[in-house]
Amino acid sequence: MDLTTVREVCDARHRGRWEAGDAWLAGGTYLFSEPQPRLRRLLDLGRMGWDALRVTPGGLEIAATCTVTQLNAFVPPEAVTWPAAEALFAPCCRAFSSSFKVWNAATVGGNICLALPAAPLVALAAALEGECLLLAQDGSERRLPVTQLITGAGRTALTEGELLRSVRLPAKALSRRAAVRRAALRPQGRSAVLLIGTIDLKDGTWRMTITASTQRPVVMSFDRPPTERSLREAVEQAVGPDGWVDDVHGHPAWRRHMTLLLAEELRTELTADEERA
Repeated sequence: MDLTTVREVCDARHRGRWEAGDAWLAGGTYLFSEPQPRLRRLLDLGRMGWDALRVTPGGLEIAATCTVTQLNAFVPPEAVTWPAAEALFAPCCRAFSSSFKVWNAATVGGNICLALPAAPLVALAAALEGECLLLAQDGSERRLPVTQLITGAGRTALTEGELLRSVRLPAKALSRRAAVRRAALRPQGRSAVLLIGTIDLKDGTWRMTITASTQRPVVMSFDRPPTERSLREAVEQAVGPDGWVDDVHGHPAWRRHMTLLLAEELRTELTADEERA
């Protein structure tokens, strides 16, 4: 898609003052996919020099410019045991249902900031207690859980010109056992339901994250693995009657049904894993 209103593409390191019509450019897979009549200048993040993935004592830092390909190829170092990374990174990357060309350009930051209900990296970050580092135009920084950054379908808490620098996944969340379930109207279609369950085998705490079928990420935590009934009741209460997405990728009633069905599959799988441990 030619962006005929764009007058300039500049290096984000030398952007000067933020102006009306500016937009951050990372992979550009969304920006160049449809008309953007309000845009006048693109601020290219390609030369910022950020490490795509950085292992720290506290966990994993994922740069906003990390591509889907780079995330998919990540292998935890031998010094750590991160079963959640091994269980979730590849399936969430595959949930893009797109070509290798998109994988090589699309970025973690772009997927999260777009805030679509079906965004698989929103699901990943929310399930693993991701915390976003945000940079404001005045040079200040703030940290915000991804569950608070996403405020609705296509809506975020980002202020004008604010930049998502990175997402930090804590080691404790990466150390949990995890499983994922996904449903779509067709095999390679956009996710209509994307659920992630995790369990801490040390203290028994259990979490489930609902995305794609809901307007924004819904995360539920339990002190111990829930029963089938308690999980179903928790889902119904957390989402509410008006929280289901209604679009061409799935009717709300079908999304609700599939969410409850797949939630029970996750509960059964992770509970069985705990019993075998």
